[in-house]
Amino acid sequence: MTLLRRAEKVGRKYQNPVPTAVGGPGLIFRLLPRLMFGKEERVPRRPLGPFRTDPSVYATAPVGGLRITWIGHSSTLVEIDGVRILIDPVWDQRASPFSWIGPSRFFAPPLLLEELPRLDAVLVSHDHFDHLGAETVHRLARLPSTALARWVTSLGVGRILSRFGVRPDRTTEMDWTDTLSIAGEGGATCEITSVPSRHFSGRSLLNRFETLWASFVLRGAGTAEWPGHKVYYGADSGWWEGFAEIGAAHGPFDLTMLEIGAFNELWRQIHLGPDGAVRAFRALGGAGLMMPIHWGLFDLALHAWRQPMQRLLEIADADSEDLKLWAPEPGLPTEVVPGVEVRSKWWR
Repeated sequence: MTLLRRAEKVGRKYQNPVPTAVGGPGLIFRLLPRLMFGKEERVPRRPLGPFRTDPSVYATAPVGGLRITWIGHSSTLVEIDGVRILIDPVWDQRASPFSWIGPSRFFAPPLLLEELPRLDAVLVSHDHFDHLGAETVHRLARLPSTALARWVTSLGVGRILSRFGVRPDRTTEMDWTDTLSIAGEGGATCEITSVPSRHFSGRSLLNRFETLWASFVLRGAGTAEWPGHKVYYGADSGWWEGFAEIGAAHGPFDLTMLEIGAFNELWRQIHLGPDGAVRAFRALGGAGLMMPIHWGLFDLALHAWRQPMQRLLEIADADSEDLKLWAPEPGLPTEVVPGVEVRSKWWR
């Protein structure tokens, strides 16, 4: 039986595609000693940046058809074959339900929300605070750049977006295996396909699993000037055997975006870390470039803030299969060129 199937619910709770343990409230007591007395540099000792996006870049289409602006963590502006998609927008100061406490940004957003170009879609993978910023959505929903945009998200998350000001008629909720076509200017199109991931949802301890989580495949239509591109956005996921099926069904990918941060062995079933990300990249087909995401902006685990990238580089440099990394500076619109690595040293 295929692992790529529609989501199942037991009562009000969505189920993972494979059996998965998610830590409960007692986990904090196991972590408390390291949170209080650990010596890792979990937050940068010196200010980072400032990073600055030149918004005039967006007046010109990417030469090769695929350009990425990494805003930080998982927030990313993807320009793919004439279609613009903003993924998991978080401009909020904190990845938290509170404005006064919780993980705070390591650097300011490199691009003001008001400077965003016209968007064709806003994609929200799931409802966690580091992927769905309440203040961000509240402001973004009222900007001219999203006036015609389709808000695309997972089952149940539309209610949250509506609460923050997104019009329900502009929102499409997706189940795993659903595909939606997004139109750009001049007849450009991009297909978004929701695929299963191994994670969970909830904006409090009381509503876990009541909305769906997902990863996504973006498939551009291409033009006479360039072939259509394919991007895999992993969002949040632990390792599972479904990566191979996703690669076989939807790959090969030009760019594979996989999380490397916020990892710990205690929650390895719902996050990858650097080693798991490389394993997932191989399972997905190992083609194209691997882009590390979900790191370098918020303190969401026990490791030093640089550790995920340091470990990923160790793996890549020792890799006998020539793993090619694509890790641009925050806020720098960067074209994806086949076979050409990007290894920015901003984090050093």
